[in-house]
Amino acid sequence: MKAFVVTRYGQPLNEVEVPEPTVGEHDVLVEVRAAGLNQLDEKIRTGEFKQILPYPLPSPLGHDVAGTVVRVGAGVRRFAPGDDVHGRPRDGRIGTFAGRIAVAEDDLAPVPASMTMAEAGSLPLVALTAWQALVERGRLRPGQRVLIHAGAGGVGALAIQLAKHLGATVATTASAANAEFVRGLGADVVIDYRAQDFTELVEGYDLVLDSQGGEILTRSLSVLRPGGKVIGIAGPPDPAFARARGLNPVLRLAITALSGKVRRRARKLGVGYEFLFMHADGDQLRQIDGLVEQGVLHATVGRVVAFPEIPQALRTLGKDGVRGRTVATR
Repeated sequence: MKAFVVTRYGQPLNEVEVPEPTVGEHDVLVEVRAAGLNQLDEKIRTGEFKQILPYPLPSPLGHDVAGTVVRVGAGVRRFAPGDDVHGRPRDGRIGTFAGRIAVAEDDLAPVPASMTMAEAGSLPLVALTAWQALVERGRLRPGQRVLIHAGAGGVGALAIQLAKHLGATVATTASAANAEFVRGLGADVVIDYRAQDFTELVEGYDLVLDSQGGEILTRSLSVLRPGGKVIGIAGPPDPAFARARGLNPVLRLAITALSGKVRRRARKLGVGYEFLFMHADGDQLRQIDGLVEQGVLHATVGRVVAFPEIPQALRTLGKDGVRGRTVATR
C-alpha cells in the first residue's frame, strides 16, 4: 500500500510502500477517499512539534479521513462494510494520506447524507477543534462575546458559525479581501488585521480563540474582561497539556518555561490562558454532523487536490490565499 510519510524532519513528504493496516478488535478499516490537509501535518513535517509529538520516523501523515468501511474488527458494533465514515484518528494512529487506514471505532462518525466526501474529509479536525475550544473548554453561552482570530481559515470558519449558533457576539480578524466571506459566516465585527489593531477595536470580551501564537496571543489577553480566557491552538503548550500527555519531567519543565511568560501576563491581567491540542472524538463529531444536517454549520472547502499533489499542497498551506480547507481526494 502507498502512503505519504515523513522520513526526515524538514524534508518533503515521500510516497512509499507501507504495510497494510492491522485491524484490531475495535477498529474499522477505511478505504480513504478524502483527506483534509492541516497545519498540524505541516508542523509535524517541519519538526516544530517533534518534542511534544514524538512520532518515530519514518511516520505517515494525515489527520482527517473520509472514506468507505472495508472491514471491521470483531468488537465493532456501530459500523459495517460499505458504510461511509469520517473522523480524526487519535494521536499515535494517524496516517490518512494513504490508501487505507485502521481507525478506532470511537473516533468515527457516519458521513451525513448531505455531505460530499471532500466536505466530510475537510471537517473532523477543524470542527472538533472549534467544538472543544468553544463548547468543551470555553463553555460559550448566549450573550457572551468571542474574538476568533483568522476567521477565513479552516478552524476560524467553523468557529464563527458555531459561536453564532451558541448565541455569542463574534468578532474576527481577516484580510479585507475575506471580509464579506467571514460576515457571511456570521461574524458581527470584522477587523482587517493588515490595517487595524484589534486591541483598539474590541474590549471586555469573554473568550478569544487564538490560532496565531506569539505577539497576537500576548496582545489578545488585553481584550478580555476580568476572568476571561484565551484558548490557544498554536501554542505555547502549558503545564496541563504536559501532564495530560504524560510527558517526562524534563519536558514538563521545558513546557512550563515556554508558556511561563504568557501565563504570568495573564495572571497580572486577571485572565486565563489555556493551550488546546484537540483530541479525537466520534461522539462530538456526530453532534457536529447533526448541526450540519440542520444547516447550522457548513463545511468550507476552498481547494480540492489529487492525492499525488499532497506534498506540494502541504508546503503552501496557509500561504496560498485559500478560504477554508484544502482537501485531497481520489
